[in-house]
Amino acid sequence: MKKIILLTSLFVSLVYCLRAQETNPDSIWKIHGENTFLINQSTFSNWAAGGINSLSANLVLNYDFNYKKDKWSWDNKVLAAYGLTKQKDLGWRKNDDRVLLNSLLGYQAAPKWLYTFFMDFRTQFSSGYEYNADGTRGDLISSGLSPAYLSFGPGIAYKESDNFRFNLSPASPRFVFVKDGALAERYGIDPGKKSRFEFGASFDAYYRKNIMENIGIENILRLYSNYLEDPKNVDIDYTLNIFMKVNRFVSVNAGVQMIYDDNTLIPNEEGRNVPALQLKQIFGAGFTYKF
Repeated sequence: MKKIILLTSLFVSLVYCLRAQETNPDSIWKIHGENTFLINQSTFSNWAAGGINSLSANLVLNYDFNYKKDKWSWDNKVLAAYGLTKQKDLGWRKNDDRVLLNSLLGYQAAPKWLYTFFMDFRTQFSSGYEYNADGTRGDLISSGLSPAYLSFGPGIAYKESDNFRFNLSPASPRFVFVKDGALAERYGIDPGKKSRFEFGASFDAYYRKNIMENIGIENILRLYSNYLEDPKNVDIDYTLNIFMKVNRFVSVNAGVQMIYDDNTLIPNEEGRNVPALQLKQIFGAGFTYKF
């Protein structure tokens, strides 16, 4: 409930900003975004092939605040997402939990090229747990601000349009934080500490394209190489989203996210914590309101 209230408050604040922009269309600020509520339900009764009743709901608030004047630009993204799923006899579990703040300050160096300084912060709202084979809740594996990632640094960017751009920062500090010290080792932080410092190269790319009428795909790629430790082990974060528009308010969304970070340890079948590819898939139909 606290997460829903927080997201609702954020939504109201952002709508107020958007209404203010509408009264001044010549503003050097351009603000746009979308609010998406997705729901999935499966119900079975005397179904010969079997099945488990399930229900899931996801709320995503995704906004861009962009400034442009002369050779200066400042692009900002705010994303907050939270989702829950319930299966018969298993109770509610979260299936999405993201907070993202991204900012890119740019000064035009040449057509489509910019000198930049970026900042990126990522974390989550609530606790996550391992679940045993019988469905009971196991160990705590994450919580609010555990982990949290903060990176920043100077760089250079290519921006063909809002639908295709990339930024390279060859000197980017990154901090990994855990509020709960018991989770330190799981995220590559030394026992007894609550943060880890890295210094390396960061690369971010974004590409969106309509592949046919009312169907679009979005690709988001983030790479990071830590010069201070195993620079050849590049951290990878790739997201593919597919948007299928039914009408102005109804849409079908599908997405897959893959993350590999050799400092994040995942329990394997033998119970040992090892680096592993993280995979998340979301599919649902729901309501989307865009500005």
